Amino acid sequence: MEKKETKNKKNYHTIEIKIEGENWTKALDKAFKEKVKKVEVDGFRKGKCPRNIYEKKFGKESLYLDAADFVLQDAYTKALEENELVPVLQPEVDLKSIDDKGVTFTFKIITKPEVKINKYRDLNIKPNEVVVSNEEIDHEINHLLEKYTELVNKDENGEVLNGDVAVIDFEGFKDGVAFDGGKAENYSLEIGSGSFIPGFEEQLIGMKQGEEKEIKVTFPEDYMEESLKGKEATFKVKVHEIKEKEKRKLDEDFFFDLGIEGVNDEESLRKEIEANIKANKDMEEENNYIDRLLEAIAKNVEVDIPEEMVNEEVNRLLKRTEQQLAMQGISLDLYYQFTKTTEKDLKDHLEKEAYQNVLYRLMLEEIMNMEKIEVSEDEAMEEAKKLADRYNMELEDFLNEFGGLEMVQYDQEMRKTIELLKELNK
Repeated sequence: MEKKETKNKKNYHTIEIKIEGENWTKALDKAFKEKVKKVEVDGFRKGKCPRNIYEKKFGKESLYLDAADFVLQDAYTKALEENELVPVLQPEVDLKSIDDKGVTFTFKIITKPEVKINKYRDLNIKPNEVVVSNEEIDHEINHLLEKYTELVNKDENGEVLNGDVAVIDFEGFKDGVAFDGGKAENYSLEIGSGSFIPGFEEQLIGMKQGEEKEIKVTFPEDYMEESLKGKEATFKVKVHEIKEKEKRKLDEDFFFDLGIEGVNDEESLRKEIEANIKANKDMEEENNYIDRLLEAIAKNVEVDIPEEMVNEEVNRLLKRTEQQLAMQGISLDLYYQFTKTTEKDLKDHLEKEAYQNVLYRLMLEEIMNMEKIEVSEDEAMEEAKKLADRYNMELEDFLNEFGGLEMVQYDQEMRKTIELLKELNK
C-alpha cells in the first residue's frame, strides 16, 4: 500500500491511497467468486466457470469495481489511522485509477477544527427567578371554566347572538340551482367561529327558533371548489334550536367534573394551577438560561468552522422540518406552495440556527475535554435502560432509534458539561 497526503488548508486533508500487490490480488479473487455465481457461461454450471474462461468472455475489467468496493473501507480506515485523523463528516471519495495491478483512491477528509475558548467561568450569567402572578392563575381558572362550559337551550323567544350555537338546516343555490355539498340538516354552527363562508354566520344573528331566511353570500376567490370561486350564492336557512353558553361556577359539580385528585375547592384549585404554571415556567426559564449561558461563552470562542459542517446541519434541520410538517399532513412541496418559497429559501433561513448548533457542539466538546468529563459504558447502559422503560420500548429498539450506546454516552457527557457550566457561573 502506498500513500500520499496533501493538505490544501487546515482541517482539509486530501489523502491518496493505493492498494496493490497481494491485497489487490485477494480483492480480485473475491470479486471473481461473487461475480461467477451470477453469470451463465455455455458448458458450465452457474458458479463453476474457471477464472480464465470468465475473463476471456467478460474481461478482467469486469472485476475491478467490485474489487475496489471490497478494499474501500479498509483503505479509508488505514488513511485515518496512519494520518491520525478524526473526521467530522463522511469523506469525498474519488477513484483515481484502477487496473490489474492495483487501485488508487483519493479521500478528501474534513477534521474537527481547533477550538480556543478564552473564558467559560465566572461569566455572571444567572437564572431568573420564576414568579407566578394571581392574574395568571385567574386566567387559567377562567380558561377551565370556559372549557367546561355547558350549552343550554334558549326559550322560543330567544335570538341568535354572537357566541351562540345555532342548530340549522341549510341548502345553497347558485343561479337558482342547488350545488353539491351545499346542504345539511340539524347542523350545529357556533356563531363567530368563522367556520362558514364570510358573511354567512353574521346574517344568522337576530333569527329566532323556527324562523326561515334566505342568506346571500359571495364565495372567496381562493375557495377550494373551482366552480364556486368568487361566485354569489343564496342559502335557504331554517333555525331549529338556539343554544347559549352557560359559564360554570366554582362549585362542587365543577370540581367533580375536573377530576383532579385533591382539588375540591377554589383554594386547592389555585394551588394546583400555581404549581403547574410554575413547573412550566421553570422549564422554560431553564432552557432560556442555558441558551444565555452558551451564548455568553460563544462570544469568547475562536474557531473556524468548515462550511461543510454547517451545510450538513442545515440538511439535518431540513429533514426535521419535513418530519414536523408530515405530522400535520403537509409535504415540503406543499409548504413551498403555501409560503411561496423554495428549498433554497428554507435552507437560508435555517443556516443561522445550523451554524449556532455546530458552534455550541464544538464548544461543549472542547470544554468536555478540558474538564475531563467522561461517562462509562456502564453508566450509559443504565441510562439507556431507564429511557427505554420511560418510552415503553425494548432496550435494543431504543438503542437503534437513539443511534447506539455511544450516542447515549455522548448525550450524557454533554448534559454533564452543561451542568458543570451552570455550577461554574453561579
